[in-house]
Amino acid sequence: MPRTSLFLILLAFLPVAPAALAEETAHSCDADPQEAETSPWDGGGELGFAATRGNSVSESLNGRFNVQYTHGDWIHAMDLFGLRSSAEHLVDDGNGGTVRERGTTANRYTAGAKSALKLGEHRQFTTALRYERDDFATYSYQQSASVGYGTRIMDGDRTRLDLQIGPGLRRAHNVEEDRTESGLIGRGFIGLKFDLTENTELENTLLVESGTSNTFAQNDLGVSVAMNSHLALKAGLQARHNSDVNTEQKKTDTLTTMNVVYRFR
Repeated sequence: MPRTSLFLILLAFLPVAPAALAEETAHSCDADPQEAETSPWDGGGELGFAATRGNSVSESLNGRFNVQYTHGDWIHAMDLFGLRSSAEHLVDDGNGGTVRERGTTANRYTAGAKSALKLGEHRQFTTALRYERDDFATYSYQQSASVGYGTRIMDGDRTRLDLQIGPGLRRAHNVEEDRTESGLIGRGFIGLKFDLTENTELENTLLVESGTSNTFAQNDLGVSVAMNSHLALKAGLQARHNSDVNTEQKKTDTLTTMNVVYRFR
């Protein structure tokens, strides 16, 4: 399946009707002033960069952007993530000496989209799409689409815990064996948000996609400290696991970040 096909499916799963948006704009002047202050849009972005110079030369850049739109009983969300790193290392020049050579050490990006239809106060019918490209993994790309049931099992003043589960399909390309794998998967998602203080939030998400050929799991842990209503500093730890990898590769990768976050709502 080419990449363009996945994004065509993505558009089908995100039925944000332009007519509905136009109607909402037309009635904005008649809305209650208090309601007008509440925007249906929520989201933000984060960015981190590190560089070294001297005996070693390297650069690393990671960024994320997410947005959510709520309209009636529908909630639509999109998340984009990218990571790229490069470094210089010494190599033999063939004449008994060494020269510096620059190479890419990490190049990965992901795109995800979700839509949820509210079935009650804390129950949802969910759809999810995910695309991942990684130049240094056993699977050069992974594509998945799933449906499921979601519920919020904790909804306190400081703690929110969401759970999603359902079936889906996955398509992935194994670089070592040069073959494309397709099959059914079971998808599970757990999302936790906990307010440590008035301006400090802990967030942890766990995604699992399990099939006959491979089980993929990703856990993202982050602690953010708000500096004002829009800016925050965030420390994050990401752990990714694939059960089926090449013999020379590790099954688990970790990424530690310290980013500046901007949020709008």
